[in-house]
Order: sequence, then structure tokens, then C-alpha cells
Amino acid sequence: MYKNRKWLKIILIAVVIIALGFGCVELLREREKKTEVSALHGIAEELVMEPYLPGIRRMSETDVPASGNDFWRGALLFPYPGLLYALENGGEGVTESDYARLLLPEGSDEDHRGLPEEALEYGDDAMHLEKNMESAFLKENERYLSAEQAEEEPAEDEKEEQSFACVEEKSYRYQWEELTSYEALIKAFYAVDSTTVAGEELLRAETLLEKDMRIRGDADAPQILLYHTHSKESFVDSVPGDENSGILGAGEYLAELLRENYGYNVIHDTGCYDEDRAYAYNNSLPSIEAILRDNPSIEVVIDLHRDEMPADRRLVMELQGRPTAQFMFFNGLCRTKKGAITQLENPYLEDNLALSFQMQAACNEYYPGIARRIYLKAYRYNMHLCPRSLLIELGAQNNTEEEIHNACDVLAHVLDLVFSGREPERGEDTGEEASEE
Repeated sequence: MYKNRKWLKIILIAVVIIALGFGCVELLREREKKTEVSALHGIAEELVMEPYLPGIRRMSETDVPASGNDFWRGALLFPYPGLLYALENGGEGVTESDYARLLLPEGSDEDHRGLPEEALEYGDDAMHLEKNMESAFLKENERYLSAEQAEEEPAEDEKEEQSFACVEEKSYRYQWEELTSYEALIKAFYAVDSTTVAGEELLRAETLLEKDMRIRGDADAPQILLYHTHSKESFVDSVPGDENSGILGAGEYLAELLRENYGYNVIHDTGCYDEDRAYAYNNSLPSIEAILRDNPSIEVVIDLHRDEMPADRRLVMELQGRPTAQFMFFNGLCRTKKGAITQLENPYLEDNLALSFQMQAACNEYYPGIARRIYLKAYRYNMHLCPRSLLIELGAQNNTEEEIHNACDVLAHVLDLVFSGREPERGEDTGEEASEE
């Protein structure tokens, strides 16, 4: 009898503790609804809940407290947010983007990098600064070599406005036989984020160069789609709310150059997808898919961004007497150091890598110093929609509109070099027999 009372007492105590626990949870839930969440709490949620416990976060975001079967299902399945999402929303309505939104939120912004900024710069020992290219680089940047030279510059009102002239002769030619090893290629072209690993099977100079990136169709139908995952990005002197400035203005200027100077048919999508910046890639995906569906003639997709730099770091060089922003090509490899991300497949990964590589090589040979190293990160960034997909970081938040537009002149010329087939040089091979994609 004594033993039975003892067990009954233990059971009652356990029930009371559980009831108190549920009561505390409900009390905290109601208090959170009535009080403003502090900035520190918001930061902690983004840093901890979103990357590591997305299932719990989704549960806490609902207006209706979890209870009964829903509570236990959520508690058991929170380590598997994709499965939980499918159960709650129905398997038929679940898309790849939903899984990416739940499982890989940290991959939604390419600004978060696992390498220091200096890793993106070409050092004195970089292969592409050897021989006559080093002198070309120094010549283009001599304005910034010393304070004394800067003081000797004429006043602003004495300067003549310079116009851009396409460079016809290369400042440097790569010796591709010196870049046959993976290590040499990485040193000469890439910065690999700490989240991923590239590997020799993906990066071989010969393979990257032999991919035919020429545009096949004519300008009677759309050939190039230009859009902005982060359309709200701006520059130091951008006018808030003005679509003719910021990254949208830069995109329109680049589109005009490609149309008027090089004869391409370009669609410039100015849709806003970054009201919630953390999920901008997920938000832009359906719209870009729809544009490609409606315009099957499109062969190139360019996502134009601007970078984010420390306040004391400016991405600018002197080119043909004009201050010109530097830019960077960016690729997602769809794999972490642990292996492939199965939810984020990209059938065009090799083509994407070939296009950015050919663009980088042309930049370095014609306009040394204009392009930073190609950045490789773990995720996908919607580059799976087209074989010729580019993500470009054009300057940064502290560049001026003038510097950005000057960079667009260079970028448009290099795009044409590759899309027209003039670069990379193929000798006697015209590429007519290249295999169809």
C-alpha cells in the first residue's frame, strides 16, 4: 500500500511539473505577442534558430499555439524541417524552393563569406601579374601608387571628360600550359569559400576553355535576361527610390550598352525580390522561371548585384583616365565540404563555371585589375536555370554611380568578347562542330 502511494505521489508531481511547464510556455508565448522583441533577441534568432533549428522557428512563427498531436509531431520532427513542412502543407504543394528555404537559409545571401577580403585580391606572386601584365596593371593604377602623384593631379574643373574605348589588343596572354595543375589554376583565378570545396574534377583549364559559350540565336528574339535578386542595393550617391540609380540603374545602363553597342536583344527585369532579403533567391525563382518559359529564345541569364565592403575599402581603379569600379564573378557549387547538397541540384554547373572562367580570363588579359578573383561558395543561387548563367558583384556600397557606369562599359565589352566567340581564342577551330547543349 505504501509503495502504491509513493508511485501515485510521483505521478502527481510529474503531472504538476508538466502542467506548469506547458503553462510557462503559453505565458511566454503570450508575453512575446504583447511585447516588442528586442534587437538582441532578433539577432540571436537569426544566428541560432534559422541556421540550426529552422523547424522550431517555423513552429514559433505560427499564430496558433501547437497542441495535441500537432505539438508532438512538431517536437519529434523538428530536426527534419523538410519532412515537417511536407506533412503540414501537403506533399504535392512542396517545391524545391520550400526545402531550400527551410534547410539552407544561410545560403540565401552571397555577402556572407568564409574568407577574408584580401583573399579576393591578386597578390604580387599571382600568375596573371607576371611579365608585361604587371606593368599594364601598374600603369592603369599609377594614380594610386603614392600620395605625391595624387597631389599632382589637375583640379576637377581642369579635367577633360574621358570616353571609354574598347581595348582591342591584349595586355597579357595566359600560358595555359602553365595552368594544367589544379593548384596553379586556383592560385591564378579563384577564392574558395570555407563552406565548400571545388576539386580537380570541376576545375580543369582545358575543360573550362573548350566549352562553347557563344550565343547561337539572333537578335530577333530575346537572347539575354538581366535581373537583380537584390534590387534594393544602392551606391554611395544613389537617389533613394529612383530606378535610374542604384543596382537597377546600373542594370539598365548595362542592358542599353549590350543592345545599342553590341546588338543583343536584352530583357531587363526590374522586379523587387528582396523585401525580405533573407529569402530573395526563393522569391525571385518563380518569376525568373516564368520569364524563361515565356521567352525560350533566352540563352543567357545574368543576376547583377553589388558587393558589401568595409568602410575603408573601395573597389576602384583608374582605367583610361576614368575611376572604374572593380567587379567579381560568383559561382555556387551546390555542395558543402561534406558532399553534394541533394536539394540544390544544378545540371548546368560545369557550364556556369566555364562561363565565369572565360569571362575572368578575358578581363585579366584585356583589362588587368578590373576583376577580382572568382568566388566559389557552397550553394546554388538560382544558377541552375540556364547553362550560361552569371552572378556578378559590381562594385560595392561605397562606389559612386560614375564608377559603376564606367565598369559597365568594360563588362559589356567582355561579355561580347565571350558571347561572340572571339574569346577564348580557339585557333583554327571555329566551334561550328561543338556539341549541342
